[in-house]
Amino acid sequence: MGICPILEVPVSPSSVPAGFPSPAQDYYDGGLDLNKHLISDETSTFIVRVSGDSMTGAGISDGDELIVDRSLKPRDGSVVVAILDGELTVKRLQVTARGVVLRPENGEYPDIEVPELSDLVIWGVATRCLHRL
Repeated sequence: MGICPILEVPVSPSSVPAGFPSPAQDYYDGGLDLNKHLISDETSTFIVRVSGDSMTGAGISDGDELIVDRSLKPRDGSVVVAILDGELTVKRLQVTARGVVLRPENGEYPDIEVPELSDLVIWGVATRCLHRL
C-alpha cells in the first residue's frame, strides 16, 4: 500500500439548503483533499463492499462501500467489521453486562449474542459509508 495521491475537489463556501432554494452563490476556488477528509490513518484504512441488507437502519445498504479503520479502538455503539467464528459480518457492536452483542439495524434479522467461547475478532471500525444516490 503506497501513499495516496492528493485528490482535491472544489468546495462551495457555504452549505446547500435541502429545504427552500436560496439565491445562487459563487463557488470557492479552493479544494478539499478527500484523503485527509475521509482517512485519518492511511496504513490502517481499507474500503470494504457490503453484501446484504442487515444494516439498512444505519443507512448502510447492499453494495455500499465502507471506509474501515483498523487502528481505531471499537467502542460500544461502533459499526464494526467483525469476524465471528471465521465469518465476516458488519454489525453495530454492543457491550453489555452479559457480554458482546452484534446488532443488525434491520428488524428482519436477530441480534447475535456472542457466546463466551466464540472466536470473535473486531477487524475494524467503519468510519464512513459511501453509496450512490
